[in-house]
Amino acid sequence: MPSGSAIWLVASPPDGDASEQIVELDQKLNAILPSSSSSTATNGLNKLASSMPSLSTSGGVARVAPLTWPPFKTGTLSSLLKVSETCNKYDNGFTSSLNKIVETLRSLDADSLGQHLVIDEGQPWQAYLLDGWEWNRAKYRVEGKPLEELVESLQKEMSSLEAIHKQKQTSYNATKQQLAGANRKRTGNLSTRDLSTVLNKEDSFGLIQDSEYLEQLYVAVPKNSIKDWHANYESLTSMVVPRSSIEIVSDEDFTLFSVTIFRKVKDEFTQKARDHKFVVREFRYDEDAVQKQQSEQDELERSEKDQWTDLLRLCRINFSEAFQVLVHLKVIRAFVECVLRYGLPAHYFGAFVKPEPKQAKKAVQNLQTYFAPFTPKQDRQFGGKKKSGGDEGLVGEYQSMMEAELFDFVLFEVDDVEISSR
Repeated sequence: MPSGSAIWLVASPPDGDASEQIVELDQKLNAILPSSSSSTATNGLNKLASSMPSLSTSGGVARVAPLTWPPFKTGTLSSLLKVSETCNKYDNGFTSSLNKIVETLRSLDADSLGQHLVIDEGQPWQAYLLDGWEWNRAKYRVEGKPLEELVESLQKEMSSLEAIHKQKQTSYNATKQQLAGANRKRTGNLSTRDLSTVLNKEDSFGLIQDSEYLEQLYVAVPKNSIKDWHANYESLTSMVVPRSSIEIVSDEDFTLFSVTIFRKVKDEFTQKARDHKFVVREFRYDEDAVQKQQSEQDELERSEKDQWTDLLRLCRINFSEAFQVLVHLKVIRAFVECVLRYGLPAHYFGAFVKPEPKQAKKAVQNLQTYFAPFTPKQDRQFGGKKKSGGDEGLVGEYQSMMEAELFDFVLFEVDDVEISSR
């Protein structure tokens, strides 16, 4: 069962004029009864089909929009089978690449994600399909081009988008990690953070300035061990200056004390302090180093902000481009599948269908009912018949793929990008 959150690309053999058929499909999906009292209603519907790209019905089963095929070059059976296999592989890869872009956008600005998932700087991705989708002939010329060449051009473009995205994201992540590391030093607890963020020059030198024998140490004491500190710091080693402990600052986990000892017992004092889970911190105030560190912090913050903005802008552009590439690939897939199922001439009806999420099953049933009468299952150009000559082995190789038909129409899904990327 196709997803009710996706937009469905459906196709089948045509049944008359495409503008009339899109109206009929809308009626069938949404159980609209056409008026039989006058031809005015029919003419009105035809005008609606030609003037309105989407025939949505509020409260109905699904919204319907026409799909106009470009003049694809059909090619041979062998080439079509290869294109079908290639498209299937690329579809998965393209979807993965698109999801990575969406996930990056989510990580950058989750609260406004929907505002970033737009086509050509403004059109929501759903509207791109439902409000008059057209093949981009300026970018992807189809006249006389083999389908293989079109598919490879799409693959080349997607690979380029993915490479650019990866490069920018890697650079941003590196800067973000640097900033996070710097912030941890500035904002961690007193056992790990940079003490220059809590101590000033006076705290650093205290009463001991350039003494040959004495040294002032800083010790981070767990809050639940403060009594232990006061009771034992003087006796951790010999040569600790009595009553030299001074409380400087506290956070949620630790209290920072200074204590004065003789230099010769520093290593022993540090080890004994560690045994009591007291953390001796190495620190000496250096004004030049403090200023340099602050300058580096400011530069990291500016760089992270600038790269965040650049990456967000790039992802918006890349999403627009990647989504269009994916849709163009799916249109080729649908066309190739139509030729393999229904044969020549290569004239088919196509539409985009957006079901109401809770009406997906009903939408499939209505589509099945609508397409069944004019969708032959046995009269196919390529599938379902034994071929002679060199194509027989090729058909056998792809037979399961060609016969894997769940519905009386071709259906491919364009996933909801906000959901599929999670």
